[in-house]
Amino acid sequence: MPSFPTRPAAPPRLRAAGRPCLATVAALAASALLAGCAGVDVPALPADAPAAWRHADASVPGAPVPDPAGWWKTFRDPALDALVERALAQNLTLAQAATRMRQARRQAAHDGAQYLPMVGASTRATQDPSATDAYYQASVDATWELGLFGAREGLARTLQARALSADAAAQAARLTVAAETVRQYLLLRTARRQQALLARSAALDARAAELAEVRARQRLAPQDDARQARAREALTLALQAAPRQEADQAAQALAVLLGQSAPDDAWTASDAPPPALGDFALPQLPADLVRSRPDIRQAEAEVLKSAGELGLARAELYPRLTLGASYIYSYNLTQNRGRRFTDNLPVVGPFVDIPLFDWGRRRAQADARQDALDAALLGYRQALLEGIAESENALSGLQAQREREARLQSALSLQQDRLRAQRTLERLGLSATLDGIAVQRAGLQAESELLGARAARAMAFVALYKALGAAPLPAGDAPSAAVAAAASPAREAAP
Repeated sequence: MPSFPTRPAAPPRLRAAGRPCLATVAALAASALLAGCAGVDVPALPADAPAAWRHADASVPGAPVPDPAGWWKTFRDPALDALVERALAQNLTLAQAATRMRQARRQAAHDGAQYLPMVGASTRATQDPSATDAYYQASVDATWELGLFGAREGLARTLQARALSADAAAQAARLTVAAETVRQYLLLRTARRQQALLARSAALDARAAELAEVRARQRLAPQDDARQARAREALTLALQAAPRQEADQAAQALAVLLGQSAPDDAWTASDAPPPALGDFALPQLPADLVRSRPDIRQAEAEVLKSAGELGLARAELYPRLTLGASYIYSYNLTQNRGRRFTDNLPVVGPFVDIPLFDWGRRRAQADARQDALDAALLGYRQALLEGIAESENALSGLQAQREREARLQSALSLQQDRLRAQRTLERLGLSATLDGIAVQRAGLQAESELLGARAARAMAFVALYKALGAAPLPAGDAPSAAVAAAASPAREAAP
């Protein structure tokens, strides 16, 4: 009868791993000392913002200061306030952005577990090299990759950058939805008012054409005057098509912003003048863009991400250290006839992965990540300059439209004085009705031009607060701790 050993010998590899030599311990200690010197600091962000706005005269010192989170309330229009609230609650693009932000936060909360201790269990069937014995093994394994030489910090920064980018994207969506809702509402109200003014002008042209035809029949005026009057009426009627189309397009755009398939009938029911923009003060400085504009925050996230990826690439140049522990239970399937042959073995030790023959590839990868970080810093600076330029253009437009509005208001006042004088002359019988129609039409034209100037100034106001990145606050969703942590190192250098 052949004899079998009562206990199978443990593999030599497992026995050696359980007794780390003094050299390995020394290597671990040296690596731990070097680990603190291999990290990558987040570079200071460029601070090129001027101390003040060049077109600060667009605002009025001492006037009410708009709330950046509710700047559209400066128009003091309850209907507009209700529309913006509905858009923020129902807009589908905003809902998608909020979902992506939650997704990024959840991933950032769990993807960092790479450098935490991990425990797993497994079972397997194995054979010895001579193929004489088969074993059924069960094991409990624990590993802990230490993430030295800046690897842990690099991963943390990339995860923080992902959360910051998602938060900035959600902020950009809120900003766009609010600004577009206000803009389309103002376009709709302005177009409806223009329609009403053109309808009144068309009625005056029709009355003037009737009087011109009467005078022509009575041979008090040439027939050409009547034809000119009818041509003017036809032209005025033709001009109504443009504001009608603008009103329809604005109403449909509002429906999309509110996540509904058709506009509300109430939107096009009124032809009252749109809300007027009063004076306001602008306390924000150019440096505030760093904390508000979504594209600048996106650029900041890109810098943070590039710094993290550079840290990971540099960590790849050093040995990777992992602590491991296993408990293996082995059952001999071949020698178990009538007897029990089992073995178990605990294994504890460090594992070292040292880059040797692919050093050039890893060095090139680290250099490429450095180039990416340099490009991200240039992108941040570009985003800041573009934000300042966009805001300055909006302020310039506000100033120009305010001056234009003031002059057109003066012109309208003069036309109203003319109309009152004309009516006095008509009551005294010193002026013809046809002359009064011409004065009334001139007054409507002046009112239409003033309406356009007010609309342009209101649009410039919307453009300004969009350029400033003044977004409404998220509903019940505060930024995560990862986002706040991501913003802090980069913003230490912000003005």
